[in-house]
Amino acid sequence: MANDQLIFRCPACEAVITRPLVALDSAESLCLEDGRSAVPQGFYWKSDGKYFNGSEGCFVVKLDELVGTKLLSDSGRLNGCCGLDGLDGPNLTCCEGHEVGTECSDCWMAHAAILLPNVLPMLTGTVPD
Repeated sequence: MANDQLIFRCPACEAVITRPLVALDSAESLCLEDGRSAVPQGFYWKSDGKYFNGSEGCFVVKLDELVGTKLLSDSGRLNGCCGLDGLDGPNLTCCEGHEVGTECSDCWMAHAAILLPNVLPMLTGTVPD
């Protein structure tokens, strides 16, 4: 079961928002270096809140694992110096404009997308064609 692939969907319209991903077995595999991707390619991390402030219970993914997402049009949530710091609330939407997560990509942090707690994880075998 731990190696089952999941995709994540928007909780409002069920649009797919990630590629198929496998659970990361250990926080030891996270990279917390500034400017580097926090989660390895092909994986997601269910946060315990220890490494990403305020993210307990949220799924964390590598930014380039996102599909069908875009940045929120509210410039008040798109702050940062070299990227987005994510400190002003969710800044990612699905293709239909529903909030789905927060991009954290500024120079002083590890990069990741922290999905909202109500996103829908689904086994890839259960996804309708």
